[in-house]
Amino acid sequence: MKTRVVVLGAGFGGLEFSSMLSEAVPDHIDLTLIDRNDSFLFGYSKLDVMFGHQKPNAVRVAYRHIAKPGVTFRQETITAIDPEAKRVTTDRGAYDADVVVVALGADYDVDATPGLAEGGYEFYSVEGAERLGKVLPAFSSGRAIVGVTSTPFKCPPAPSEAALLLHDYLKTRGVRNACEISLVMPFGAPIPPSPETSQALLEAFRERNISWVPNRLVRAIDPGRRVAILDDNSEMPYDLFLGIPKHRVPDVVAASGMTEDGWVPVNPLTLETRFPGVYAVGDVTSVGTPKAGVFSEGAARVVAAEIIAAIEKGDQPSGYDGRGFCYIEFGGGRVGSVEVQFLSGQPPKGRYYGASLALAAEKKEFGASRRARWFGLNGAS
Repeated sequence: MKTRVVVLGAGFGGLEFSSMLSEAVPDHIDLTLIDRNDSFLFGYSKLDVMFGHQKPNAVRVAYRHIAKPGVTFRQETITAIDPEAKRVTTDRGAYDADVVVVALGADYDVDATPGLAEGGYEFYSVEGAERLGKVLPAFSSGRAIVGVTSTPFKCPPAPSEAALLLHDYLKTRGVRNACEISLVMPFGAPIPPSPETSQALLEAFRERNISWVPNRLVRAIDPGRRVAILDDNSEMPYDLFLGIPKHRVPDVVAASGMTEDGWVPVNPLTLETRFPGVYAVGDVTSVGTPKAGVFSEGAARVVAAEIIAAIEKGDQPSGYDGRGFCYIEFGGGRVGSVEVQFLSGQPPKGRYYGASLALAAEKKEFGASRRARWFGLNGAS
């Protein structure tokens, strides 16, 4: 009998998990990978879309390229998850499983921040990045704010990247001196686990005259008065607001009974939920690591190794170590990197690798390697 595996979500976690099982035990699994979308994209590519470096279609990788033994991709919308029965219902049918892996990520709730939909823009979705890509060419003077509206949020370096790349964009157009850029974040430092990374970013802000507003959230936008209202009731006037919207689990996950305090709790070592045979990885969980693709990929590897060991009746692997890294765009074609380990029993500590053209090339190779591994594409999208 083959092990029936249903994977919900074809992002970093779902793709890596499916690839590992296909490589290791293709004849012993019947794996169904479900996603409502027809294509994958790297989160960082939204900045490329936003600033006009790439067209949306150019950064998408179609799921039709998936051709892995033991794996079937289904483009369907998940309508219900029964974690006790390990049964998943979609708009086209139902799937019973021996193992369920929930990797559906986090959704965005723009309406949770009053005025954001009417008076600002978000750039965390492809659609939002596209809209900003059409608005930015008309922004030639005034005050721009990059502001976080809630925690937790995906890719903690992204707000800093947006501010730095906005500086480059306006400078290239010759209008930077007529514009102000402010960055509002809920942390005392841009990257709290890594003082060295934070110091490099703060220095970059100073060099580029970007105002850093720490330990604050944007509570609301007043489109009529064109002001952002912070969580201490102070106000910041703006002409262009780039917001990081509130994150939440997808509605179907919230309705499943798996969540506590808004997210899915898991065993931090095994990533198993309180329902036997049901695992969760990535942004949908409260495991304690940043909500970023690389961390979802790392968690997925642990779950895959556990399932492979169970099928092969081998020793269970060591648990999830919460290790991951993020690339950080500093502008000017230079990219830095920070590596952080969580869940070690000690406060998280990051190691910083200074911004360089070499790391920019490494980031490009990072994307190419995943396209090759997950989709069989060599240098193409």
